[in-house]
Amino acid sequence: MSNTPKKPAPGNDGGSNSMWGGRFAAGPSAIMQAINASIGFDQKLWRQDIAGSRAHCRMLVAQGIIPAQDGAEILRGLDLVEGEIAAGSFTFDAVLEDIHMNVEARLKALIGEPAGRLHTARSRNDQVATDFRLWVRDTTDALMGEIRKLQRALVDKAGAHAGTVMPGYTHLQAAQPVTFGHHLLAYAEMLDRDFGRFRDARARMNENPLGAGALAGTTYPIDRQATAKALGFDRPMANSLDAVSDRDFALEFLSAGAICAVHLSRLAEEITLWMNPQFGFVGLSDAFSTGSSMMPQKRNPDAAELVRGKTGRMIGDLTTLLIALKGLPLTYSKDMQEDKEPVFDAAETLHLGLVATAGMIGDMKVNAEAMRKAASAGFTTATDLADWLVQALGIAFRHAHEITGKAVRLAEEKNCELKDLPLAELQKIEPRITADLLTFVTVEQAVTRRSSEGGTAPERVRAAVTAMRARIEKES
Repeated sequence: MSNTPKKPAPGNDGGSNSMWGGRFAAGPSAIMQAINASIGFDQKLWRQDIAGSRAHCRMLVAQGIIPAQDGAEILRGLDLVEGEIAAGSFTFDAVLEDIHMNVEARLKALIGEPAGRLHTARSRNDQVATDFRLWVRDTTDALMGEIRKLQRALVDKAGAHAGTVMPGYTHLQAAQPVTFGHHLLAYAEMLDRDFGRFRDARARMNENPLGAGALAGTTYPIDRQATAKALGFDRPMANSLDAVSDRDFALEFLSAGAICAVHLSRLAEEITLWMNPQFGFVGLSDAFSTGSSMMPQKRNPDAAELVRGKTGRMIGDLTTLLIALKGLPLTYSKDMQEDKEPVFDAAETLHLGLVATAGMIGDMKVNAEAMRKAASAGFTTATDLADWLVQALGIAFRHAHEITGKAVRLAEEKNCELKDLPLAELQKIEPRITADLLTFVTVEQAVTRRSSEGGTAPERVRAAVTAMRARIEKES
């Protein structure tokens, strides 16, 4: 048996199809079958489809809509189908179009006539909406777990380097000294917002479409509260038209995923720069880098580059679904079959990016000496010099800024750091400058003094590490 969907032979229309009942005398053409079938990708929904069918079956029995004996047979049959799919012995048939009809057809083959009662008070429209929500909800939970793992990796590395000095950049130009731990925690904060976006999206998606029927509800006395509870939903969706046509949950999932991927891409870009010998800030082992087929000296940050590159797919997946939905009237249109592949692709891509990035952070070796050297280049303590003039001499900041600019020009001429400028030369610029200034403008002092809330001072970084760890464990 194979999981590969069977396709009709060229020129074979497959005959009449029982899913359409008596409406059509002949089945669809081979081309129609090819464009119409979704089993090649929606077979991913098999667990959710069976879970939804179980909940629906139990509700039908409880409401007296189908006999209890038939309900028991259906549940027994669903267990058998589940076992076959899990074991890889189930054959998915493209002629049956989708996961719903594949499961139902196999159920009928296994238990006979009672299988036909399962679809009572249900349409494929509310069925697929339910299956898809369940899949996105399950996947959201899994991705939130991976976000937390990456945050833990960042927090652990940040704690180990709370006092490691590196240059902070604006415009990719060295600006002020910061600590590497502080830099990594910025990404932990971004990921915390990503976690929150997925959590918020999960709360909104956790409503049950099942029972909406094709679009207008059903004449049977169903209990939508019961199926919602059985499937872990907070409540049934309030409007049957909205229930079958809504894909906001998929859009929110893709949007949260695209934003998270952009954050991963920014970190991947930094890792790529940091590994460049002109920076030399970090190194990755063979597990996350590759060599060159021609140049034996090369160590390429391929894992980081691929995380960066795959972000385009995530953005494209979001755009794909937005465009697919933008012109659709209520309620269900076959265009909506195009909702799953971008979501499946995005989920797989983001999962891989999160796992790979967590691996790189854990694997990363930090060259603290190179970071420290780069932090002292480019006159990164110039702002500290201006601050000293304001604090020690009472000079207005704008005037202090002008004095500092002259000091920087002098340091450029002498090819030295600000802390190494001769005091006498500084006093020619501003006579009141004292030797205290020269100890004030070291990179270590610069980061230590930035102890304002949210600042880069090592004590602040250590406190932020503790706070982030507590937040992660509390909200995981």
